[in-house]
Amino acid sequence: MTALLTLDGVSLAFADNPVLVEVGLSVAAGRIVTVVGPNGAGKSTLLKVALGLLPADRGRVERAPGVTVGYVPQRLVVPPTLPLSVRRFLSMAGSAGLEVALERVGAGHVLGRQVQRLSGGELQRVMLARALLRRPQLLVLDEPVGGVDMAGQAELYDLIAALAREEGCGVLLVSHDLHLVMAATDEVVCLNRHVCCAGHPEAVSRHPEYLALFGPRVAASLAVYTHAHDHAHLADGTVAAPPHRHGPECSHG
Repeated sequence: MTALLTLDGVSLAFADNPVLVEVGLSVAAGRIVTVVGPNGAGKSTLLKVALGLLPADRGRVERAPGVTVGYVPQRLVVPPTLPLSVRRFLSMAGSAGLEVALERVGAGHVLGRQVQRLSGGELQRVMLARALLRRPQLLVLDEPVGGVDMAGQAELYDLIAALAREEGCGVLLVSHDLHLVMAATDEVVCLNRHVCCAGHPEAVSRHPEYLALFGPRVAASLAVYTHAHDHAHLADGTVAAPPHRHGPECSHG
């Protein structure tokens, strides 16, 4: 499977402070890769390096030739004194297909509204629609459910998974909550400046380094999700033959 984005041995420091240390990941068409980690783990910095907005000190960042990227930043702040309609906001990314893009993300009803008057969930859907106007092969999403209630978060992750399937695009996203994205993602990269562990979400949710980062309460909530499974996954997501269970790869760099 051809990679749309590859990071290999990427390291970056700010004022001699290591932010990323020997980080590697790969995103292929139709696959969703989710980066999780505590605050200050380097997640947003990793996305900026992946997009070419920040240069790495060391390592390789490779995007497929001619790949089209759609980006949804962590937050959008529009001053209340600046009139900005959803139509105008979307037209900055392209004049064709605004209505179709909004309908795709379930927000067709907000086209004539002001951006400042949108709810958190509506704004996130509009930003996703704006990214889709470029017909991206790779979607990069930084906390795409910020400011959205719990039910809306689950809906948005389901929408992102559907878009990846239907459009065949690769998705690299940052999330603070593995529990919500478990059903939608193909691979999880647990980041704390370096890659603590990576693999299928169920395997990562059981990994000692993940549990050490997020604590036993998170482990208990994830157990609710995994309890219904009558099979185990290998790190690449394939089903393992019982009775053995295989964990994800782990790096202690």
